[in-house]
Amino acid sequence: MNGGDEVVAAPAGPPQPLDWKFSQVFGERTAGEEVQEVDIISAIEFDKTGDHLATGDRGGRVVLFERTDTKDHGVPRRDLERIDYPISRHPEFRYKTEFQSHEPEFDYLKSLEIEEKINKIRWCQTANGALFLLSTNDKTIKFWKVQEKKVKKISDMNLDPSKAVGNGSIASSSNSCSPKPCVANGGSPDRSYNYLGNDFSFPPGGIASLRLPVTSLETNLMARCRRVYAHAHDYHINSISNNSDGETFISADDLRINLWNLEISNQSFNIVDVKPANMEDLTEVITSAEFHPTHCNMLAYSSSKGSIRLIDLRQSALCDSHTKLFEEPEAPGSRSFFTEIIASISDIKFAKDGRYILSRDYMTLKLWDINMDSGPVATFQVHEYLRPRLCDLYENDSIFDKFECCLSGDGLRVATGSYSNLFRVFGCAPGSTEATTLEASKNPMRRQVQTPSRPSRSLSSITRVVRRGAEAPGVDANGNSFDFTTKLLHLAWHPTENSIACAAANSLYMYYA
Repeated sequence: MNGGDEVVAAPAGPPQPLDWKFSQVFGERTAGEEVQEVDIISAIEFDKTGDHLATGDRGGRVVLFERTDTKDHGVPRRDLERIDYPISRHPEFRYKTEFQSHEPEFDYLKSLEIEEKINKIRWCQTANGALFLLSTNDKTIKFWKVQEKKVKKISDMNLDPSKAVGNGSIASSSNSCSPKPCVANGGSPDRSYNYLGNDFSFPPGGIASLRLPVTSLETNLMARCRRVYAHAHDYHINSISNNSDGETFISADDLRINLWNLEISNQSFNIVDVKPANMEDLTEVITSAEFHPTHCNMLAYSSSKGSIRLIDLRQSALCDSHTKLFEEPEAPGSRSFFTEIIASISDIKFAKDGRYILSRDYMTLKLWDINMDSGPVATFQVHEYLRPRLCDLYENDSIFDKFECCLSGDGLRVATGSYSNLFRVFGCAPGSTEATTLEASKNPMRRQVQTPSRPSRSLSSITRVVRRGAEAPGVDANGNSFDFTTKLLHLAWHPTENSIACAAANSLYMYYA
């Protein structure tokens, strides 16, 4: 500070776009291999540490993976620090175990088949080295405990089978043809056996005919269903979400949200009910619900009309009124037959700090600040080039596909899926123009847009909307016609690192940056 020669640090610019690389694939299909319906992945979830990953499929199975690259492979941590061991390794996972979570059922009262497909998986707090998770299909939620159990198994017999004769006797056995002379009480005059003496000893070479099992301890992973939360939903469950208190969770269907205690499976509290007295008056349904990550009294739920409601459980037992309502006002003159269909929100996620909510509707990702309900702070166009083809998408029911979304742990980026097994990553930091298109394959950048478009600022400084990521109409990111049969609906971002797991049919792809 000499005579005003003070150096002012330049404000840091937005983070650089990430360079995504392929990491792993589980269940990769060979060319021309037909995918079985039951093998298609329907849910993905990292746990809070990022050391475990769970997937659910349409066959009702839950598959667990565990991280392997963080293990020190027997080298003490102090030695690793001394030799400056590199920690820039990308996350690597291996198959851990799997179990059958749900079975197909039939509701005889309603003559309704209940399929076994896993809709959602949520990790719960670990305890005593055991993993706990919730899984749900359309009607029933289950609470699972996965733990290592040491099981005694007979690994061998003490006899060498090659030397066995007849029914297990050995040629040199005491059951030979020449019987030994015996004395009273079963003793033998042969003193080398010394049966009658106090100093009991085996014959030289042991008693060859005595067959004994040799046991060994094996560590097996056992999945046990601790509780079943059933008969609480008339409509299909679309969401489950753990509370930050570690004791309760919510489950949501089209018209109701129920609050459960993990320890009590035969009772739940209905906290949101949007069912009208006359079903003909029904105008919107609940599409997704999630607890706030740190405030145990707050949760948000989205609707088919494109709105998000924030509710506070302290206000009343039945939260019919919301604390805040987030919705984007409809632009005048833009209404069409498809307006309401594509406005329906398929998924919402809170940012890690709870300040922002990310929502996914059919065409866009929107980022909302919970302190500003006038409109989203940013809007990202996921596949704007499909807008001219909405009629085709409606005809083949693709317009009703439910795409999930996710945020990075640092809150700087968001991601969601699209068609042709593509997924998109956007930077949401102020000034960021990052809009990356990746393909769920071993070469993720094959379909990369070469010239990412610049964001166009909205004239309204109040809403501060950023629209980004629109491409040329009528073609996908690579100029090809779009494949609506291959859709990337499910993906999850690692909680602490730039790593994404996504599902393409029955294959689980993992990428890192």
